[in-house]
Amino acid sequence: MAATSARTLKLLSIFGIGATLTAGELATRLGTSVRTVRRDIDTLRELGYEIEAVRGAGGGYRLGRASRLPPIVFDEDQAVAAAVALQTVPTILSDIRENSARALATLRQAMPARSRAHAEAFTVSAARNYWEFPAAPIDAEIIRVIGGAIHRQHIIRADYTGEDEPTTLTLEPHDLVVWAARWYLVAFEPDADRWRAMRVDRLEPRMPMGRTFDRRDLPHGDPVAFVMSTHDRGDTPADWPCRGSALIALPAPVVARFAPGGSTVEHHTDSSCRLTLGAWSWAGLGGLLLTFDADVTDIEPAELRQALRSLRTRIDEGLTHAT
Repeated sequence: MAATSARTLKLLSIFGIGATLTAGELATRLGTSVRTVRRDIDTLRELGYEIEAVRGAGGGYRLGRASRLPPIVFDEDQAVAAAVALQTVPTILSDIRENSARALATLRQAMPARSRAHAEAFTVSAARNYWEFPAAPIDAEIIRVIGGAIHRQHIIRADYTGEDEPTTLTLEPHDLVVWAARWYLVAFEPDADRWRAMRVDRLEPRMPMGRTFDRRDLPHGDPVAFVMSTHDRGDTPADWPCRGSALIALPAPVVARFAPGGSTVEHHTDSSCRLTLGAWSWAGLGGLLLTFDADVTDIEPAELRQALRSLRTRIDEGLTHAT
């Protein structure tokens, strides 16, 4: 009986992710038979949970919209995920530390002893990664406004400082992406008929306009891929002791995807771009340029050119001694 109850709770937690799953998929996740899964679904229905059967292609079972999961339905992996997420969210959202701590305390109190032990085992301290150059934590209210507009498909107006001069944009917000501790909004700008990836810390959204829009097909079919391959996404050069630039014989989307944090990429031609970046030394900066394994020209400043010459000399001498 205890095993049956635990399996039924596990099934309920799986339904909690909102997905539609076949009986076979549920049986695989639970390590049991399809017949047992259907019997457990009947048990949940008897307990008052609305488990819907979805017919046709992509069909299966899902939790009905009218159902509400009790907060204690956490398996061990979910308990760990909740604990880590609530402890690390203050690094990317401001004015939320107290609320996230209260939420974590509430969840821990509501969890059964076994899940609570897993959640309490994780005390996380976030440290800065100097290569990521994260933006300052974003005001949680800004994320709430933008996230609400995305969910309701509401057009927004926003002041944006990512251009040469501050400008006010009309945007169809589609997705929020967090990459290297920096928030980006993926939006379509109808006035310019183009997609944008923009740093949220440079956006000041006004209230949604009340007008709705139809979702469009995303570039690359994936908001993360679009952000990572967009060179004009609002990033700025970081404040390193040494900073330089060079033309790289690679397309801007390729370099934008792999450029270190705190660097900028400018389109030059379809097969080249200018990368501006920094490092703790000129030799370190030269080494970063070489990681792209492509021709580099128009290298600035003179200190960076000299560092690359020195690197070539050291490498030649090392190869000579090796032979």
